[in-house]
This record gives sequence, C-alpha cells and structure tokens, in this order.
Amino acid sequence: MKKHIITLSLIITVMVTHGQTAITDSEVFATTEEAVGNITFTNSGDLVYSHHPFFAPENRVMIMDAKTKESKPFPNKAWNTPRDTDDNFLSNVLGIRNDKNGIVWMLDMAQRNNVTPKIVGWNTKTNQLERIYYLPKSSVPKESQPNDMVVDTKHGFFIIADEGIGNGGDGSKGAFIIVDMKTGKTRRLLEGTRTTLPENTPTIINGKHLAVNDKDLLVGNDGITADKDFEYIYYGPLNGTKIYRIKTLDLVNENLTEVELDSKIDTYSEKPNNGGMSIDTAGNLYLTALETKSVAVVLAKDRSVKTMTKDKNMVWPDGVSYNHVDGYMYVSAAQVNKGAVFNNGKDQSTKPFYIFRFKPLVKGVSFR
Repeated sequence: MKKHIITLSLIITVMVTHGQTAITDSEVFATTEEAVGNITFTNSGDLVYSHHPFFAPENRVMIMDAKTKESKPFPNKAWNTPRDTDDNFLSNVLGIRNDKNGIVWMLDMAQRNNVTPKIVGWNTKTNQLERIYYLPKSSVPKESQPNDMVVDTKHGFFIIADEGIGNGGDGSKGAFIIVDMKTGKTRRLLEGTRTTLPENTPTIINGKHLAVNDKDLLVGNDGITADKDFEYIYYGPLNGTKIYRIKTLDLVNENLTEVELDSKIDTYSEKPNNGGMSIDTAGNLYLTALETKSVAVVLAKDRSVKTMTKDKNMVWPDGVSYNHVDGYMYVSAAQVNKGAVFNNGKDQSTKPFYIFRFKPLVKGVSFR
C-alpha cells in the first residue's frame, strides 16, 4: 500500500509540474453584469473593484458588500460621473490598491474626457477624499498607459507600471512612473529598456492572436507587486517570458543613472504572458495566466512555475489580490480578448462576468 501511495504522489507532482493539474481549486465568489478589472479590499473585507475600461463602463469603480454581494458606485455616483466643470471624477480606471490606513488608491489613466491622469485616494474610514496626485505629461506622454501600481507606505512612494500602449502605442515605451507621496513629484524611469519592453511573445487564446487590425498587441511593463517588507519590487511586461526584481530603494533613488539602475535589476524567474501579480508572506508570486484560464504561481523555494488554479470560465484572468479578512486570493475574469477592439468592432463578451477566489499556499500580503 505504501508503494502505491508514493507512486500516486509522484504522478500528482509530475502532473502539477507540467501544468496539467492545478495545485488547488477555485470557487466562484460572485458574478457581475460588467467586466471586472482589478480588485482590492476595505478594512472590513468588502471588495472595491474597477470595471475594465476596455468596455467603456458607465461606472468606473464599484464596491461590493462581501456578505450580500450587492454593489454600488465607489466612492459614490458623483465620482463616476464625467463633467466639464472640473476633472475631479474617475475617467478611465484599471489599477486599484488599498493601504494599511484604509485608503483605496485608484489609478486614473485618463485618455478620455480631456482629464489629467491622476491617483485618487479615498479614505474608507472617514468616507472622504484623502488626496489627489496629478501625473504631468512629462511622466505620462501620449503613448503612456499607467496600468497598475504598488502603494509603498513604508518608503513613501507610488510605483506605477506603464504598459506603453496608450493612444495606439506599441509597448515600446513601457516604463515606470515614480510618485513621491510627500511632495507629489513624479519621475519616469526605464522607458523602453530591456525589462519594461514587451518581448515578441504574442498573446494567443484558443488559437487566436490578440491583435488590433491584424497586428499583434504587445504590452509592456504590466504586472507589479512588492514583498511583505517592501524590500523588492517584482514586475514584468505582459508579453514576456521573465519576471524581474529590483530593490525598492534602488528604484526610487534619484541619484542613480538609468544605466546604474538597469545594472541593479535581477532576472528572477520564468513566467507566462500575464496580467496581474500578487505575493504571499513566503514570497510565492501569483500571476494571472491570460492564455490558459488560470493563475500561475512562482514558488519561492526554487522559482519554478506551476499552475495554482484554473477554471473554464476564468477567461482573461486580470487582477489578483489578497483579502486579509477571509484569507482568500481573489481573481477577476475580464474577457478582455472578447472585446470589440479585438473582434472587428463586435463585442463578443458574454454575461455574467466572474469573480473567483482560492486559498494561497500561505497567508497573502495585504496593502500593496
């Protein structure tokens, strides 16, 4: 009997190694009528999520009661209503993060309504605007598409991954944008360099290339996260085979030249084409694997890549985030590849849209 148990264990290990079997199952937490982009959480564990801007949603950001599953605009309807008198509203949001102080930070890429790109912080404890950080053209040029960010409250910086595909951009201007939380000063770093550029690894889902006008869409600097101590930033282009790592204090150091900065970047591991990225307290990285309806994990012990969880309805898994209240990782299925821009002007997405959750290998890291 013992021999059979060992053999079965070996078979399971081999299957997981080759991506044939997921490490754990996921469950459907909720469904929505519109595509969910990224997810974060309030201190009480309610979900705050962006509606994916590729589908031009009426409300950019929503909050879902974790118990009743009922949703409403976040922080309120006024902030989700465009107007001409000012630009204190949410125009085009994907990246969204919470911090240890109960503030939800929303990254407004703009690109429509003639508004300025910005980071909007809403204090969920006081239900009031905390602060707005505006991103000037020097940091957000025409091709910029600031997609996701790390909210580093330890060192006092927002670290933004810019995909470089805004307004017809081809990813060649992928970059970092650094924002000083105290002064609001912004800097654009490593634009079009070896670790922010996309590789020629087209996104292929069910045999179909993700393309615009028959040209593969290659996306630059995208998924990003920080470890539990904010010591390292992990990141990589969406279209690419590598995860890179750099010390946070090096990335925000204004005294380093770009050449010096580049020399401090490590190639951390292999990866699939991925969107969102998260991490747990042991340093295992969780990546949304766009092409395989799954979430991959890069194990900290040996940096190998496994399939963490998968589901037939996990179509274009986008953001992945840890809920400190219930201990689950949450992942959205945005169906981006079914959007009109990739299908000759016809929206092929189907309702409902899914929000999944699964248990990470160990406790996840909150407030990133």
